[in-house]
Amino acid sequence: MSAPLAPTLLWFRQDLRLADNPALAAALQRGGAVVPVFILDDAGEGDWSLGGASRWWLHHSLSALDADLRSRGSQLVLARGDSATELRRLVKATGAGAVYWNRRYEPAVRARDAAIKAAFTNEGLDAKSFNSALLFEPHTIQNKQSRPFQVFTPYWRHCLALPMPEPVEAGKGAVTHFPAPAKWPASLENAALGLLPAIPWDAAFGKVWMPGEAGAQQRLKQFLRGGAVHDYDAQRNLPAIEGTSGLAPHLHWGEIGPRQIAAAVKALGKASGLDPASNGARVFLSEVGWREFAHHLLFHFEHTPAKPLRADFERFPWAEDAGGVKLRAWQRGLTGYPIVDAGMRQLWATGWMHNRVRMITASFLVKHLRLPWQHGAAWFWDTLVDADLASNTLGWQWSAGCGADAAPYFRIFAPVTQGERFDGEGRYVRQWVPELAKLPDKYLHAPWTAPESLLEFARVKLGETYPRPIVDHAEARADALAAFKALRGDIIERDA
Repeated sequence: MSAPLAPTLLWFRQDLRLADNPALAAALQRGGAVVPVFILDDAGEGDWSLGGASRWWLHHSLSALDADLRSRGSQLVLARGDSATELRRLVKATGAGAVYWNRRYEPAVRARDAAIKAAFTNEGLDAKSFNSALLFEPHTIQNKQSRPFQVFTPYWRHCLALPMPEPVEAGKGAVTHFPAPAKWPASLENAALGLLPAIPWDAAFGKVWMPGEAGAQQRLKQFLRGGAVHDYDAQRNLPAIEGTSGLAPHLHWGEIGPRQIAAAVKALGKASGLDPASNGARVFLSEVGWREFAHHLLFHFEHTPAKPLRADFERFPWAEDAGGVKLRAWQRGLTGYPIVDAGMRQLWATGWMHNRVRMITASFLVKHLRLPWQHGAAWFWDTLVDADLASNTLGWQWSAGCGADAAPYFRIFAPVTQGERFDGEGRYVRQWVPELAKLPDKYLHAPWTAPESLLEFARVKLGETYPRPIVDHAEARADALAAFKALRGDIIERDA
């Protein structure tokens, strides 16, 4: 009688789901016991250890994953510390013969994972990694010159010409039972990871979000079957309505994968007549493509989280901000521009901000205040539940004009115009800046232009109940354009 096969350590990271999980499927196919493990390794993230909002999400997502595993006769083993050290300890404790995981693409993590794979392979362990996070991995895509793409449209066109990958199944049907080890290794309690804040600034998060695989599937179902995908191309820019999917944090933590999303859109088309090539579905899938593009860029240009992709922008003449006064006003939603302040307050309260408003607030920081984009990237990293190094880097460099696909790099989002165009009835601003709620629509996005009698009627005292603008739009715009001219010289003056 042969000895039982040594267990497999299944190392979870940003793939906190059971469906469409290639590492899990491979572990089950290998046979023997499967020991699911999560290791909180802050040092292993390099300069980008988890921000506060991400830690909140991770705490609840780990609880959800553990519950899903326990319902199938398994459990999630939690550890904290250096990944290699903890994995080696768990290999010894369980007698594991294999360690499987799904790949990540951040520079520091890639280097760490490569070292772990090499060391374990040399020690005779079966160490394998898989793709669960992307439709098309960065190293598999290149342009006609055999170089990485730097413009989204040709990148995504190239990807769409390839076969769309299908979700990975773990055998026939859903897995209802996981083979467990004879003895479970010691595990930390979730609370011992210290992920939740000591001060309850997260009070409203639970009213907005349901971390975990079930929450991700619920979001996707609501978005697709609720009909928002049909009008996505038009409604995604309106912050007062639920016109977006809300899947970004679920995608970041791998509670759902892009293969599942693409397959669900395709299946809905068959069931309801929605053409996957229709404008709404096409634009929605292109947003998934934008995320893929972000990882493509980060993989090939590892310096971009801290430095601009376009090297000449390192000479950009940023403005002084004595004592960080303007930065703090932006962070707190006290700039005096209602659409900007609404976005920053939504971010603080919910850990999320509507994408159109992200562009407006980011442009305001780097163009109106002329403060370094890295300040904004750091703030979003700490406050977004969907903080993703690749997407955060691409978004901020796009806004600053120093990254990929940033032409025209000198575009300046006029906050009043943007507010009037995308929140014309003021529902979004009135929700998040309630001190302006009684102002008529005509003055809501520029309260400093309202007659004194109207301000008094609306109980608005500029400089007291609501701040005056911290910069004048016309002056700030002129200064930004002058800075761009000094740097590059080839600009056409226009707002967005």
